[in-house]
Amino acid sequence: MVETESSILTSELEMEANAIFKSRWWNTSDANYNISNRCNWSQISCNKAGSIIKINIDGLLREKKGRVNNFATLNLSTFHNLESLDIRYVGLQGTIPKDIGLLSKLTHLDLSINSLEGNIPPLLGSLRQLKYLDISDNFLQGSIPHELGFLKNLTTLHLSLNSLEGEIPPSLGNLKQLDYLDISDNNIQGNKDVCTNYLYDQIYFQLCPAPKHHVVIVLPIVIVLILAFSLLMGLKVKHNSIKNKRANTTTVKNGDLFCIWNYDGKIAYDDIITATEDFDMRYCIGTGAYGSVYKAQLPCGKVVALKKLHSFEAEVPSFYESFRNEVRILTEIKHKHIVKLYGFCLHKRIMFLIYQYMEKGSLFSVLYDDVEAVEFKWRKRVNIVKGVASAISYLHHDFTSPIVHRDISSGNILLNNEWQPSVSDFGTARLLQHDSSNRTIVAGTIGYIAPELAYTMVVSEKCDVYSFGVVALETLMGKHPQEILSSLQLALTQSMKLCQVLDQRLPFPNNAMVLLDIIRVAVIAFACLNFNPSSRPTMKRVSQSFATKLTPLTIPLNEISLQQLMSEELKALFHIVNH
Repeated sequence: MVETESSILTSELEMEANAIFKSRWWNTSDANYNISNRCNWSQISCNKAGSIIKINIDGLLREKKGRVNNFATLNLSTFHNLESLDIRYVGLQGTIPKDIGLLSKLTHLDLSINSLEGNIPPLLGSLRQLKYLDISDNFLQGSIPHELGFLKNLTTLHLSLNSLEGEIPPSLGNLKQLDYLDISDNNIQGNKDVCTNYLYDQIYFQLCPAPKHHVVIVLPIVIVLILAFSLLMGLKVKHNSIKNKRANTTTVKNGDLFCIWNYDGKIAYDDIITATEDFDMRYCIGTGAYGSVYKAQLPCGKVVALKKLHSFEAEVPSFYESFRNEVRILTEIKHKHIVKLYGFCLHKRIMFLIYQYMEKGSLFSVLYDDVEAVEFKWRKRVNIVKGVASAISYLHHDFTSPIVHRDISSGNILLNNEWQPSVSDFGTARLLQHDSSNRTIVAGTIGYIAPELAYTMVVSEKCDVYSFGVVALETLMGKHPQEILSSLQLALTQSMKLCQVLDQRLPFPNNAMVLLDIIRVAVIAFACLNFNPSSRPTMKRVSQSFATKLTPLTIPLNEISLQQLMSEELKALFHIVNH
């Protein structure tokens, strides 16, 4: 009996190995991908018996090694113990195979941001253990199969950004565990009334009523797909009796409503409208390349920033796409020095994003305010440059396809009360594809745009590096370094001393380590400002430089010239090598 079980297990493991080999998703001729050692591959996990329980090929992660092409080449029916299948952003083609319904132990399925076509297979409803399903951002067609209502353990369902049509199946109302649903950007009847948002790091599902109807709040989150107004009112009464909470109802003057939840589950649309008096200009704290930014304090005391696209801008495709792009980028990334996106609405009548509120505003506003600038001591300035470098390095180097911001400027660096920076405004950011030309129109803020964009129109990470150099130098000088940049090749400019260009509103530092940090920032800034893109350091190198131990200099600050700051000797001393 034991021999029989052992032989069956051996046979199953051989079938799994054969399926991996025949898929050609991995280069098994590579010594690092020896098929017998598959359980040690970074994208595969196995149980103690050696059977595969997890396949994770994520194109947004840095360690992507697979050569995924067509879904059909992987025989899923052999992976009886598979619990997690994550194949996202790798250009996966074909249709979702029907035999995916045979993976009875599957709890996590993510096939998002690919090129999958065809219908959603009804057999997905057989995955009774499934808790997470994301097939968004593909080219899927047809209707949502009612069999998805059989997934009783499902907590998250992403179907957005496809070409699905028809009606929302009432069977989804059976998903009692579901707390997040996104079916936006499809052709589903009534789809405009379904909104999803991220707010205070909690995710909720909410139903937005059709024009001139009322909002019904259902909490705890339960998917109730309501097709009749009478049912809406009935559920409202039922909810009030259960929760003993007041549910807010709102009719918006223009007939379109956006719903978003605040941290305790109450509807927050009214709170936002009240806090900003319907986006009155008195609450406007700034404007960007598109839209205006407002400050709103919710009843709970939480203060948020609202970036609202003006109605006339919403009609401009480029502005609309920038708004969508910012949502997509910020929901994919998480870094302590990148602004946090709490919520969003892309409704055709009203579009706004909800961010963490940064109390001190932009780096630009602080530098050009004499009172704030005096409080903006050298150590704080150095730390802000370090934080920004870390954020850009993350964007450039922690993803398979680098994310280029394209608009790094002092106006897009926000500061909180603790003087911690956050990079913001990702409307023009884009993923670089190494197999394409990456030609683009010029984007960014004048004075921060890399010079090569004017004649090559090709965007690269080194464009951000140049912009970072401008910001770093601006932070030290207290003003934009335009005069220096325009005359940097002149002997007169190169002979200027560093102490002459530093912000004169602050006293010279008397701390040796702070002094060294200032010199390091200056050396890095000038290295990043090299006219030749290939001679600029990578942001990873810049970030690593800030982490290296400093060696005291024998030359005093008042004798260091700009020419010395650009010397290979000082760049080597601070580990700024050109890559």
